[in-house]
Amino acid sequence: MPAILLDTNILVYANDQNNPAKQECAQQIIRVLYTESQGYLSIQSFSEFSNVAIRKSRLSLSLEQVVEQISWFVRIFRLLDLTPLVILEAVRGVQTYGLAYYDAQLWACAKLNQIPIIFSEDFQDGQTIEGVRFVNPFTETFQLEKWL
Repeated sequence: MPAILLDTNILVYANDQNNPAKQECAQQIIRVLYTESQGYLSIQSFSEFSNVAIRKSRLSLSLEQVVEQISWFVRIFRLLDLTPLVILEAVRGVQTYGLAYYDAQLWACAKLNQIPIIFSEDFQDGQTIEGVRFVNPFTETFQLEKWL
């Protein structure tokens, strides 16, 4: 079973009651990856989620709920650090592939940690860069079981 790195948008949609279809999809992904022990988070996504959850009223989370959600993510996912090598590789991703910096940082984190799949809506669905494939789980054709 391949390891899968989750982008911030999966975490945000899992808590977004204003978008029930994406919320259910994101919650299912989180549940299944937890059950199958396949889920990873970069510190970047963990940090971005924290910022969005605190600042965006659309999530309707109290600070206590934000703390609970963050604590739960820490318990159920393996966290990947941002290191100087990740930063350098991200800059190379910007230069070589024209990625936006934070997208490149997520890609670099997956690449350097040998994680072959990133679930995100922010990349071209199906695109592969140096062995890392981007999958948009919010498309009509997405089937979670295909990636397990």
